[in-house]
Amino acid sequence: MKKVAVIGGDGIGPEVIASAVRLLENLDVDLEFMPAEMGLECYRKTGHFIPEVTMQALEQSDTCLFGAVTTPLDRKQGPSILFLRKHFDLYANVRPVKRLHPSIGLADLDVVIVRENTEGMYTGIEHADSDGVTLERRVTERASRRIVRFALELCRREGRRRITCVHKANAMRMSDGLFRRVFFEEIEETEIDLQEMLVDAAAAALVLRPKELDCVVTMNLYGDILSDEAAALVGGLGFGPSGNIGDRYGIFEPSHGSAPDIAGTGMANPVAAMLSAAMMLRYLGESVEAARIEKVIRLGLERGVRTADVGGKHKTVPYTEALIGLLEEV
Repeated sequence: MKKVAVIGGDGIGPEVIASAVRLLENLDVDLEFMPAEMGLECYRKTGHFIPEVTMQALEQSDTCLFGAVTTPLDRKQGPSILFLRKHFDLYANVRPVKRLHPSIGLADLDVVIVRENTEGMYTGIEHADSDGVTLERRVTERASRRIVRFALELCRREGRRRITCVHKANAMRMSDGLFRRVFFEEIEETEIDLQEMLVDAAAAALVLRPKELDCVVTMNLYGDILSDEAAALVGGLGFGPSGNIGDRYGIFEPSHGSAPDIAGTGMANPVAAMLSAAMMLRYLGESVEAARIEKVIRLGLERGVRTADVGGKHKTVPYTEALIGLLEEV
């Protein structure tokens, strides 16, 4: 039995994660769920964004299914999820983006964006002076090399035939130049097709030439922005799963935020959380049941089982129950 820490977080996080857990409970997979708390609501109750008991639950589990947290902009420390990424050295952020039905979205994308997850613009190290603020942007050979190797292995595992290095080395010649150099060194002896793109060109290619991109490997901020753009092109962030993966642990979460404006209305689309749960199952070696989640979501779209953001009438809980009712068909 695998142990899964479950953190709903804030806003719509608890709603969509509850839907993902309901779906998992109806699959042929042996999981023990370990509820834990984190985020703004947790801080209001306990005085801690990440209580020690939550850290203990994470350390004792095999993986984590995570919702979303609200981080006040006036909080001196960065988002709690950034802390977890650094604590567990979750250096690879994997965001697969795929159009699940021709009636949703704007582009026929099937791309996975592999983003370096621990440095770049998200170091969180900022220095104020009398004139402004300086952010330390960190790019190292070690981090660059391991994320490129991770992306190459993912391509081989999933049968992807092209990998694209996205950077801005024409402007940031030393830092992005280091990342670009490492990419070409690591890719030198592989059968996978390769190309490089400047990040602005990659943003345009997602819209104009979506078939050109198969796997993208890039730096932290670029991957964050490009993956949100890609999700918007296939139906919205409600269809954007992600995994934060290291050598010894993984945290899986929808790529959307806590969306406090719709929290409690039942309007949240839980597909991103469900697809994140499917990614988590593959991480745990449960590929067959992971595929069932993906198949039942596609079947639901074909049968008109949809949430309001893609023209449907189902609210979060009825949508989840409708999918559970279709599980026997996949």
